[in-house]
Amino acid sequence: MPRLLESYQQQIRPSLKERFSYQNPMQIPKVQKVVVSMGVGKAVENRARVESAAKDLTRITGQKAVINNAQRSVSGFRLRQGMPIGCMVTLRGPRMYEFLDRLISLVLPRIRDFRGVGDKLDGRGNYSLGLTEQTLFPEIDLDKVEYMQGMNVTIVTNARTDEEGRALLEGLGMPFRRR
Repeated sequence: MPRLLESYQQQIRPSLKERFSYQNPMQIPKVQKVVVSMGVGKAVENRARVESAAKDLTRITGQKAVINNAQRSVSGFRLRQGMPIGCMVTLRGPRMYEFLDRLISLVLPRIRDFRGVGDKLDGRGNYSLGLTEQTLFPEIDLDKVEYMQGMNVTIVTNARTDEEGRALLEGLGMPFRRR
């Protein structure tokens, strides 16, 4: 069982139940999924960039990345409908908790001049953050990186409010910036 999942079940759930005085254990917020995506804008000029990004994303998450194609043509970007333009992975279950544990304990502290992540949630308890490069992850070998690529990480919870979502993420160890 992943370390973060064990911590959630033994410590975070009881503290959330007490703090928000839930009557039903099914009301306690939990992380439903984590979506990690890379938008590869330079793929219009070089299609190999999408495959490289998908390979790196697969290595980072431990799950095969899905390549996304453009929905519409945009002449200003020289983009045609159906061209590969990005990749993504949706993590659930134990893999999700292992990824979150690595993100919180290894990757975020490696960011230069790190003072915490932004504290803005989306109004429904979900949280998104952007990373500027994939080399922050220990799974990526710096010598084999072809292209530097940023990524978005979206943590989807079943919390009803931002306060509940924030309490859940703080319990998991998300280092929010202090005001």
